This record gives sequence, C-alpha cells and structure tokens, in this order.
Amino acid sequence: MTNDRETKKSIMGGDEREHHRLAMTLAAVLLLGAFQLGEGELRGNYSKLSGIIIPGFASTQLRAWSILDCPYSPLDFNPLDLVWLDTTKLLSAVNCWLKCMLLDPYNQTDHPECKSRPDSGLSAITELDPGYITGPLSSVWKEWVKWCIEFGIEANGIIAAPYDWRLSPSMLEERDLYFYKLKQTFETALKLRGGPSIVFAHSLGNNVFRYFLEWLKLEIAPKQYIQWLDDHIYAFFAVGAPLLGSTETVKGMLSGNTFGLPVSEGTARLMFNSFGSSLWMMPFSKYCRADAMYLKHFSGGIRKGPNTYQCEQKEFQSNYSGFSTNIINIEIPSTRGIDAYPSVSEFSQTNYSSMECGLPTQLSFSAREISDGTFFKAIEDYDSDSKRTLHQLKKSYHDDPVLNPLTPWDRPPIKNVFCIYGVDSRTEVGYYFAPSGKPYPDNWIITDVIYEIEGSLVSRTSSCRSGNQVEGNPGPASGDETVPYHSLSWCKNWLGPRVNITRAPQSEHDGSDVQVELNVEHHDEDVVPNMTRSPRVKYITYYEDSESIPGKRTAVWELDKANHRNIVRSPALMRELWLQIWHDIHADSPSKFVTKAKRGPLRDDDCYWDYGKARCAWPEYCEYRYVFGDVHLGQSCRLRNSSADALLHYV
Repeated sequence: MTNDRETKKSIMGGDEREHHRLAMTLAAVLLLGAFQLGEGELRGNYSKLSGIIIPGFASTQLRAWSILDCPYSPLDFNPLDLVWLDTTKLLSAVNCWLKCMLLDPYNQTDHPECKSRPDSGLSAITELDPGYITGPLSSVWKEWVKWCIEFGIEANGIIAAPYDWRLSPSMLEERDLYFYKLKQTFETALKLRGGPSIVFAHSLGNNVFRYFLEWLKLEIAPKQYIQWLDDHIYAFFAVGAPLLGSTETVKGMLSGNTFGLPVSEGTARLMFNSFGSSLWMMPFSKYCRADAMYLKHFSGGIRKGPNTYQCEQKEFQSNYSGFSTNIINIEIPSTRGIDAYPSVSEFSQTNYSSMECGLPTQLSFSAREISDGTFFKAIEDYDSDSKRTLHQLKKSYHDDPVLNPLTPWDRPPIKNVFCIYGVDSRTEVGYYFAPSGKPYPDNWIITDVIYEIEGSLVSRTSSCRSGNQVEGNPGPASGDETVPYHSLSWCKNWLGPRVNITRAPQSEHDGSDVQVELNVEHHDEDVVPNMTRSPRVKYITYYEDSESIPGKRTAVWELDKANHRNIVRSPALMRELWLQIWHDIHADSPSKFVTKAKRGPLRDDDCYWDYGKARCAWPEYCEYRYVFGDVHLGQSCRLRNSSADALLHYV
C-alpha cells in the first residue's frame, strides 16, 4: 500500500485512471482486516502476498559473459550483450550467436569461445527482444506484470525467478545453485512482505517447480517440510503445464523446431539437442513410475537405494501409453532392413508393419518407448545423436538423485492448486519420419503429422491419409497447439472425489449462458461435462472441488482456444486470477471459490462503446468520460469512480 504522502501525490497529480486504481486499493484496505491463515484459506491484506513467476522454456533472456569477435560482421559479443534473444545479431552473425547458445551435449558446459548466463529481475522475462517491433512479438509476461501494477501490487510484490532453460534439472543446481536460491527467494519474500507467496509457473516452469519441491525434501527435515510449504507458499497456479510431456519435443529432437526464428531446421535441431533440458519435456507414460535412486537425508548423509522403473499392467493392456496415438512412426532404411535394430529385435518383430501404399516398412513407438530409451536404441545405427541422447537420458533423468522427471506428477502438497490450460486448438500428437539421405542434423524429414482437433485425429498430408481421420484414441478435447490434451488434463487426477463443474463465457457476461453441474463423482480419471457450447463463444470450464482432499483445495480451468504461449497474456485468465485472489483475501467469503454467476468490467480497457444502443456498454460499470487525447468513442468509455464496489459481487 502507498503511504499518505504518496496517496496525496497520486490524487493531486494523477489522471482519472490513476484515481480509479487508487480508489480500488483504498477500498481493499478498508474492507480487509488483519492478516491470518486458516486451513487452506487466506484472510487479510493482499499487500502481504508475493507473486513469484517461474517462466517457461526459452522465456528468460540470456546475456553474454564473454568477449567474442565475430569475423565478417560489424557486430561482436561483449559481456552483458543480449544473446537470447537478439534477432539483429542472429541475422548478421549466426555462427557467433550459435557459439554463445550451444552447450556441450555430454557435460552441459559452455562453448570454449563464448558462454551465456540468464538475466535477472522482471526485465528478464517480460520481453525477450525489446524494441518497437520486436518487443510486442517477443512479449511473454509483460501484460501479466501490467495487470499487477494496475491493481496496486507493489514493486517488491512481484518477483521473477528466471533460470537457464538450456540446462537439465540437476545442472541448474550444480552450476547455478538455482534451487537453493529459489528457496531463499521464498524465505526473503516472507520476511519482506509478511505473508506467503503465490507461485505462477508456465510451461517448463512447472517442471522446474516440481523438481524444486522434490529437492526441498532433501534439504529440510521431513517433519518440517509440509510446515515450510504452508508458511511460504499459499497457492500454486500451474499454467500450460506439460504434465506428461509434449510431443513437439520429439519433432525438435529429430527434425528441428525453429520457433519462428530465421534459422534452418537443421540448425535448430543442432542447438536444441545440445540442451540438457530438451529431454525434460519428452512425452512419457502415465502408467510408469520410478523410485528414487538415492535417499539423501537433510543432514547431508547419502545412501544408495534401489533404482527401479516399473509400469502398471495397464501400460501393456492399453494402446499408446495413454496418449491418443503412437507418437513416432519411423521408416526403416531399405539398405539395412530389420537387422539394423539388434537391441530391440524382439520388439521389432511385433512392431513390424507393411504399408498398403507401398512405402518402406515402419516402426512405431509409444510415449513409454521414447522416454525409457527404446526408440533411441532402435535408431542408434542411423542417427549419430542417439548415443548423446541415451547418455543424457540416463545421466540427467533416469539416474537423477532427486527425481526422475519423466514420471507422472502427483498433486503437489500445497494447500491451494490451480491448474490452467488451453483446449480445442489443433495440436500435434504424432509424426511420421523418413530418412532424408543427408548427414546429421538433416538426416530425418517429417512425411506426415497427426493432429488432435476437438475430439478427433486428422493427418496432415499422405497419399493414403490426407485430410482423413486416422486410427487412435482421441480424447474429448484437443490441446493448446503445443501440449496434447492428455498431458495438460492429467491434473484432473488431483481433484477431490466430487467436483463442481461450471462453464461460462470468457468475456464479460450477465450469467445467462452459465451452465453448472454439481457433485460430479470423480475417480482418478478425466472428467467430461455434459454441457452445450455456442459456436461463436469462447468459454472457460471450471472444475472445482466439491469434496476436497482434507486440508487441500484444487481447481482446473480450461480456456477455449487459448494457445500455449499466449495464455499468460489472456485478459480472461488474468481477470479470473485476480478475482480468485480477491475472493480468498476477503474475510466474509462464504464459498471456497469465487462465484461464476456474472462477470463485469474490471478495468477501463474492459469498457467499450455499444453502437447499437449509442452508449457505453455495461452502464452499471462504465460511463462515457472524455479525456483529452481520446480518438474514438470506445476509448472514452471508462469505469465509474465507484466501480471498486463492484468487486464485492465476487466475494
């Protein structure tokens, strides 16, 4: 909260919009009492909360920590120069840029001539390539931070936790002490603000947070672990979490994924495969689990335990490891035949298939066969990178002393967990690969892609399958363009035995199109509502505990057509997050979750001109108030000064 001097200054010198923000902040102070924590509940002043942001893959700026002279280019790399992402240097000195990006594929050390390190602070995650044109194109968390500022959150209340997203989880701690520093961040936030933190993680950031929770078990006495979590973390918002991996990782590893950068697919593959984190996002089976290889006591003693990887019988009774189809279908080079696969000869005999259209024989691989290394052993004679992959897979994942990340994630032991993701976008779930006849890294080409689209599977191009549905087990919805629905929706297993389901429009609404199903039974499986959809409306579907796990509260939000990258910039998501937090801090909240009955404007940007009625829409919230510089009617529609009272509707 601002002090009296700052408040007077804001009132005297601020414009109407600043006056509104101040009114909302002051209203919060008047409505809220002392800060205290109940069982899974938060009561008190939201100024005591901290928001800690853990960004996703490729969402942290990397800066040079070397002096590198780039021949044939006027641009060199000097210490603190932006590496990820500086498109100017990427275009003019791509070879130099690659030296600063690549890691040794075996030990994850830097290139001898250049090394990069992650930037720090909020600026490291808001825009990757700041600039008039490149800034908006590379914006990640900028809108999120603007929302926090607009609703009165202080500068020390938003904390970024950037990291080197190229490293495997164990190397993050070994080289950068990242998890030790993250623990200190939570403890500092508690001392500074006086309350617990809210964790916002996106994409790979969720995998990072999961590893942190397991690492923390080895650093804190077992009896103090849960108490530490309760004291330091109030809620965990998992946004776009690849809980069972992402199939796009396979494409990046075999043929390259440029992510829109002006580089060739071969260059992109070379760079991606040098990162230890590339395997962190591989798809894996929900039926297979691993025990920890080492059991380390908090006092420092280490003893070796059994390293077992076991799969339930369902893994072998069901197809595709629970996914909708086989993730990899790869052609066997005709010059070597089936004998090229001695390490999996028995497997190959059962997996050997002949295509009706006269194509070479193929092998198919499920998520389990990718994550346990079977696939990479099968192509070892045909892909020079497979040995590196198998080495990293064993060293950094299967034999990780803290956690094998390629195993299903149980609900984290945090009081409040919100799992949020986009659905019903066209998402890649399977690939057909064939030899290209070129050397590494261009030795594989994609001949076909299988997509999931709103409950069906469709292939991209093939003389046999073009545009037609293909065999498989499609889910009730599709993913977010990057992560399949099967992986995103795994967190529905975290819900309690009874669930309340609500479907409401993403935009502001009066409640007429809200559908509710109460006390739906849930038994560790997907929950699918029996609800209708208007084809022109984007909805949010809320799955919320009706009967919770004791002391816990869990919710899952599905946002129609919200893609993986842009979901953190979704106004609907940011509005729902703010309202849920507002609901939690209010002393008189009668329910566990914020009401979904109605949604009105919360910001000036939510007000607009209704040309049909020749007035500002939502007249109970918005009014016409011209300010010098407005260029259209909608811009002059602003929230009423008393609109802070509207927040009381969401208690």
